[in-house]
Amino acid sequence: MYRFSSLRLIAALAAGVIAMPTLVLEAAAAPAEQQPAAAADARRGPSGLPLPRFVSLKSGRVNSRIGPGVNYAVDWLYLKPGLPMEIIQEYDNWRRVRDADGAEGWVNQSLLSGRRTAIAAPWQKGKDARINLLARPNGDARIVAVVEPGAIGSIRSCDGSWCEMAFGGQSGWVSQSQVWGAYPGELVKD
Repeated sequence: MYRFSSLRLIAALAAGVIAMPTLVLEAAAAPAEQQPAAAADARRGPSGLPLPRFVSLKSGRVNSRIGPGVNYAVDWLYLKPGLPMEIIQEYDNWRRVRDADGAEGWVNQSLLSGRRTAIAAPWQKGKDARINLLARPNGDARIVAVVEPGAIGSIRSCDGSWCEMAFGGQSGWVSQSQVWGAYPGELVKD
């Protein structure tokens, strides 16, 4: 196993994937008035889209590779279309993604969709917890349905505190802090 980890590190270094996040973090650490104009765009990838950002899997069979290209080994195989993923880096037509469990890998952009989905409280999965789907974006609103942790739903909109979502045909509002697929305070419009 140690050799496999070493090979992954060597492959990542050769591909330049380790150095780039370090540069972004250093630029973000400097006060805004001291950052050069180029550093102001450090939060955008080569595609011009923000980094990080959430997307979902387009296909039911998606290979996650250890590097950005088909010559890199497959590390994970995702079988669930609509699974939310966080893009954390871009290289050519490849996107470095992170799933709700923290696993990272490279996926071809053609297998990703801009359609927003989210997982209900994946950190509560396996525990005796339930997430209320409410009729309105208010903690005192009527409960429309109860969602199990780990359930995947489609995001219709988020206002920064609440997300309007659909889980298996039931629509309602969930506290934005109870989903993985929308950042805290993020506004999402369908």
